[in-house]
Amino acid sequence: MVDTQGWLLAVVVHAADVDEREGARWVLRRACHHWPTLQHLWADQGYTGAEFAAWLRQQHGLTLEIVRHAEDQVGFVVLPRRWVVERTLAWLGRSRRLSKEYEREVEYTETVIYLAALHHLLRRLAPAPNAPRPYTTRAA
Repeated sequence: MVDTQGWLLAVVVHAADVDEREGARWVLRRACHHWPTLQHLWADQGYTGAEFAAWLRQQHGLTLEIVRHAEDQVGFVVLPRRWVVERTLAWLGRSRRLSKEYEREVEYTETVIYLAALHHLLRRLAPAPNAPRPYTTRAA
């Protein structure tokens, strides 16, 4: 789960045979515990269903908005809000430890994901001294 800027909020690693909505319940329990001010979620079509939306409202007071393709869409189109998660996955994919599943326990994998996200955040907050700074201006 990521925020609107793509920063990691919560991670739950589970087996591939777990339904998306069930996995979402696990991650939401963790996220809502640490981030009690959450109000609205955007999700893809794997999270549709009145039962899941009702559970979100009842258990966590959250509203759910499903981001859908336009009915007349032809070919690839970037969907609003969906690209944020994909960008975060690309950031995490740069971590060598996440290129393959090296860990035996899911807790270790979750920890490596948090460490990769933290590394990315720290590089954004404190870039290398020789890194170009796009926000500086040249002296006239």
